This record gives sequence, structure tokens and C-alpha cells, in this order.
Amino acid sequence: MGVVGVRVRVGYALGSVATGSFGRVPGLLLLPYLTDTLGIAAVVAGAIVLLPKALDVVLNPVAGRISDRHQSPRGPRRPFLLRGGLSLAACFALLFAVPDLGSKVFDAAWVLLAFVGCATAYAFFQVPYIAMPAEITDDYTERTRMMSWRVAVLTIAILISGGSAPAIRDAIGGRDGYRAMGLTVALLLAIGTFGAYYGTRSAPTGAVRETTGTLREQLRVVAQAANFRWLLITLVLQALAIGSMLAGIDYLARYVLRNPGAATIAFVCVVGPALLVSPLWLAIGNKFGKKTGFLLASAVLGLGAIAVIPAQHVPTWCVYLATAIVGVGFTGVQVFPLAMLPDVAAVDAARSGVRRAGVFTGIWTAGETLGLALGPGLYALVLAAGGYVSSTNRDAIQPGSALTAIVIGMSVVPALLIAVSFFALKRYRLTAEEVLEAR
Repeated sequence: MGVVGVRVRVGYALGSVATGSFGRVPGLLLLPYLTDTLGIAAVVAGAIVLLPKALDVVLNPVAGRISDRHQSPRGPRRPFLLRGGLSLAACFALLFAVPDLGSKVFDAAWVLLAFVGCATAYAFFQVPYIAMPAEITDDYTERTRMMSWRVAVLTIAILISGGSAPAIRDAIGGRDGYRAMGLTVALLLAIGTFGAYYGTRSAPTGAVRETTGTLREQLRVVAQAANFRWLLITLVLQALAIGSMLAGIDYLARYVLRNPGAATIAFVCVVGPALLVSPLWLAIGNKFGKKTGFLLASAVLGLGAIAVIPAQHVPTWCVYLATAIVGVGFTGVQVFPLAMLPDVAAVDAARSGVRRAGVFTGIWTAGETLGLALGPGLYALVLAAGGYVSSTNRDAIQPGSALTAIVIGMSVVPALLIAVSFFALKRYRLTAEEVLEAR
């Protein structure tokens, strides 16, 4: 239960091909798909993006509780990866395959139902997947190492899916472009699913613990865990900020930079630095502690958001530089919380003798998913307040107030959210010594 082998690290990290692809592509393209291809009003489109993810607030803790109680020779979590991941791939292909029947009501209903299917399947993949490190290893440093490997693969997955998705859409154009993109990303989801399922066959599953108590009782205990509570609040605020920034990239490229192809470049600038700075964040975490590393990464993320504010008045390369700063911070805020969550769950299990990693993770992923979903919804509200004009041909003339809203929604608003998250993260108290004592 200490240092794990390279095969397990790689196998576990491959699951990020699925989480990275689904976690980013809808946030990047679903809102523009609704407003600029299906012609659905921004407020309604924001609601469609939000409602299925809001379902996860209820569903994810249930998925976690079910995986906590599951017993299998293949491990308590792994069977859920296969079922949830393949279901997710199928629903995602349908999400961007709306038949052209000339009815906006039908279009909206199709996307809503397909996205509900995606959210449900994703819950039963993501929750067991994120719960696994707490049971694979009890080593404080090894969990950070596993997360750095995961973030490296996550970055590659986001670069491939997030970079190619707009390119595929634009190369083909219209609804057919979105259909082709949906099928491509669905294939990536299936690859990530198989990689995680088969790659973790030899991973330890930890000691079998009791899972007594009802879900309500378990939720109450988890809610009373102060360190988890402050970490979760930090996560939700930052997920909301990141979701808003990602939602704005496509709009920024088309209407502020006046170059649709800039969406791919800006997206690569956001996620690309992870390939270079993941080892740096790992070294910082090992030397100064995970909390200090998380605070520093959050500060860099906030500074990057502030740097986007003058996007309407500076050369394009300055905007790319600002998004690259966002990317450096983004990498850190991916590594550290995912390394801190297993510490919280493992300490709780050692002290209580009860297996609640799935419940912890269920609430955690519900908060993250809700934040990432609220981000585009919040961005849509900012667009609506700025008078953004929805259309079916992606060529509508936007008023100056809409251009200002496009920038504010992905700079000022995220920066404020990240600033507030600092106060929550400062309240986190779990130390490396406490984690080691609980082994």
C-alpha cells in the first residue's frame, strides 16, 4: 500500500482521457452549439447546460455510496468504470447529433435529455475513479505522484479533445461538424474507459472496511469533516471560475480576436503548460506541502484571469500569454486538490474504521461538476446582461456591450471567484504528519 508500480500509475492515469474529454469539451462547445448553431436564446441555453449537471448534486453521493458497498474480486470500484464509461461514450455521441427538424423546442429537448444521460453515466464512472487512490496507496507522497501522472495524461487528453473538437467542427461546418466532433470525442471516452479498467487490474484495493449506516448518516458525518468542507468550497468556487473561462474561449476568439481559429490556440495555451509545469508543481508540493502549493497555484490562476481583462485593447499574442499564465495555475489546481482528497478520506477511514471514500468522492465530484456546469451558466447570464445576440449562422453582429461582457465573463468574474476561494483554502488544516499517523 506504499509506492505503486508504473503500470498502475499509467493505467489509473489513462482514466483521465475520459474525464478530461468530457470535463472540458461540453464546457467549451455546448453553449456555442446551443446559441450559435441551434439558435437557442442564451438564458435558455445556460439552463440546459446547468440542469443536467445539477442532477449530479444528488446523484454523485448515491453513486459513491453504491460503490462503497459494492464487493467484487475485481475491486469495489473497477466494474463501475466500464459500465459508466461506455454508457457515457454512447450518450455523448447523441448529444451533438440533434436531427434537423426545424424545431427549436425539439432541439432543446434532445440536448437536455442527452446531457442528462451523459451526467448520469459520468457520475458512475467519475466517482469510483476518483475514490480509487485512497485505497490504492496509503503513502502521502505517492498520492501526489499519482496525481501528477494523472494530470499529465489529463493535459494530453484535453489538448487532443479540446484542441481537435473546434477544429473538426470548423473543418466540416454546421450540424454535421458537431456530429463528427461528437463521434470523435465519444471514441476518446471509450479509450479512456478501457485504459483505466484494464490498467488497474493489479492495483491494491486496500483493507476491506465496514460501510455501516444509511446514506443520510454518512452524508452527515462527511459534512461535519471540517477539512473536507473547506477543501470542497475551494473546489466549487474554482470550478465555477474555470467553467466560466472555458465557456468564454470560443466567444473571445470569434468576436474579440476576430479569428475563429484562435479558439484552438487559446485552449492549447490554457492546458498546454501542464506538460512542462506538472513536475514543478510536484516538486513544490513535496518541498512546501500540498496546501502551500495549492495556494500558490490559485494565485497564479487568478493573476492569469486578471491578465485577460485588457483583451479588447492589446495584441493577440498578449491574450495568448495571459491564457498561458492561466494554464500554469490551472495545472496546479488540478494536481493538489486531487492529492488532498484521498488524504482526507484515508484519515477518516483510519480513525472511524468505516469506508466512506465513495461518499467523500461523490460529494466532491458533485461539487466540481456543479461548479463546472454553473460556470457556463454564469457566463451565459453575463452574455445576456451584455445584450448578446444569438443566431443560427454564427455571424450575428454583436453590440459593444456584448463584446465587453464576453471579456468580463472570462476575466473579472473568475478572478473574483478565485479570490474568495483563498479564504476557504486557508481554513484547511490537515497536515502531512496527521496523514502519516493515520496509516
